[in-house]
Amino acid sequence: MFKELFLRKRYKKYNGEIDPDEIFLDSSNLPKFDKQQFEGQIEKPIGKKTIFSLGVFFILVLSVFTSKLFLLQITEGESYLDRGENNRLKHSVIFSERGIIYDRNGVELVWNEVSDNGDKHAKRNYIDKPGLSHLLGYVGYPLKDDQGNYYEIETVGKEGVEKIFDEQLSGKNGIKIVEVDALMESQSELVIQPPQGGKNLDLTIDADLQNFMFEAIENLSNEVGFQGGAGVVMDVENGEILAMTSYPEYSSDILTNSDDNNKIAEYIFDEKKPFLNRVASGLYIPGSIVKPIMALGALNEGVITPDKEILSTGSISLQNPYYPELKTVFKDWKAHGWVDMRRAIAVSSDVYFYEIGGGYEDQVGMGITNINKYMRMFGFGESTGIGFSDEAIGVVPNPDWKAEVFDGEDWTVGNTYHTSIGQYGFQVTPIQAVRATAALANNGIMLVPVLVKGDELNKDLVSVMPISKDKFKVAQEGMRDAVTEGTVQGLSVPFVRVAGKTGTAELGVSKNYVNSWVIGFFPYDKPKYAFTVIMEHGPKENMIGGLYVMRQTLEWMNINRPEYFSK
Repeated sequence: MFKELFLRKRYKKYNGEIDPDEIFLDSSNLPKFDKQQFEGQIEKPIGKKTIFSLGVFFILVLSVFTSKLFLLQITEGESYLDRGENNRLKHSVIFSERGIIYDRNGVELVWNEVSDNGDKHAKRNYIDKPGLSHLLGYVGYPLKDDQGNYYEIETVGKEGVEKIFDEQLSGKNGIKIVEVDALMESQSELVIQPPQGGKNLDLTIDADLQNFMFEAIENLSNEVGFQGGAGVVMDVENGEILAMTSYPEYSSDILTNSDDNNKIAEYIFDEKKPFLNRVASGLYIPGSIVKPIMALGALNEGVITPDKEILSTGSISLQNPYYPELKTVFKDWKAHGWVDMRRAIAVSSDVYFYEIGGGYEDQVGMGITNINKYMRMFGFGESTGIGFSDEAIGVVPNPDWKAEVFDGEDWTVGNTYHTSIGQYGFQVTPIQAVRATAALANNGIMLVPVLVKGDELNKDLVSVMPISKDKFKVAQEGMRDAVTEGTVQGLSVPFVRVAGKTGTAELGVSKNYVNSWVIGFFPYDKPKYAFTVIMEHGPKENMIGGLYVMRQTLEWMNINRPEYFSK
């Protein structure tokens, strides 16, 4: 019925005509559509309601973006501009931690702690033990301007070990990127290079021994009236320094951490010169401590044999070249009678060394050229290599030096005499003296002083003297005799055999003051350590000096460090 009605309508629509194809409209699925997959279905167009809904959705999204853009650029644009202008990405330093310094026994001498003044670098702390400041030195911290910006970013060693080994101790600073606002307050940060800590140092120093030597020098200075002093102990086999102290001294802590300008000014204007490291920079007339070296030189040059005796009646005289009727007298400190080389060293006969140095009557002398050769062979007049930037090299007198200093004056035999006993313009440092003493003990090996354990001996800086051991033996025996029966009897102790030599140098025109030296080594049979003590600018009438300090030091070592007396 439905089909007929449909055909009638179609017929009327097309004026009664029926297309032949329409005859088969009732045929079933002639194209063979897969109706399960909806093939052959008539597509329905999207409705107006759906299109309207999508339009509304997109309008809403556009409105949201537009309002946010308006908010960022118009309403809050100025504040974001300010933030963009005021915030900065800065490269900021991360301070490295400086290495810790220990003594040979593992005692902390210098260490770090969190700074208590708001800076970002660590505070450097020093052991509260007298006698170590010249050795340890001090540091200068990083510097910043009034706005807190660092223009110096390193903690820098200024003196002593802190300066000598500054590169090893410093490490390497790190870097971070920090975002800060207009108030310089950190907003965020990112580490791009972490800091590297400095290397720790194990010094060769025995801090307790050094402290004791310092206090012994300080006490004697205060009791007797010496202006200052210094003491050194050195290993004769490897150059390690067990102690090197200088009195008076400054405070490493005050120079590093204190703002007390009055105290620093007190150091500067102190007549006793607390900033002077007397061990490496103090220059002193050596006096008779050079006599064992003179003896070696004379033996090696063949000007005298060990057993030949020279008579000391208390002086010798030379004809004055300018006034024939006058004689110039060169005094001994006492009449010693007949002395051979060992005895001359033991009793410190000036006449004996005048004659082997400058010659007298039938005794040939070494001459000033050879004297200079041997004194320089033992390290006088040159740097020791210890590393202090202000180390002094001293003076070994010679004709050229005299001509320069004294306006062209000629050299005389009298100048040679005085140089032979360590006087005239002769100047040495305590570190040079202990190095030379070590060479006397080890048969002529000149070592470089070592301050850090484990440092390899620099073979290029070590020299071996062209002098036979039997000649060294004569000088060593003379120094031992000085302890048993000569001028160094104060070091004759029952617990160790010591060899030594004293020296007294008169000062000034009036010669009312003296420097008091003692050098030596122990144990005598198998030398291990050399020592030097000088007491500076004391009253001439006083009979107590460097020898007394060393005697106290040996007694302390016997109780507290007996291992130093054995091999």
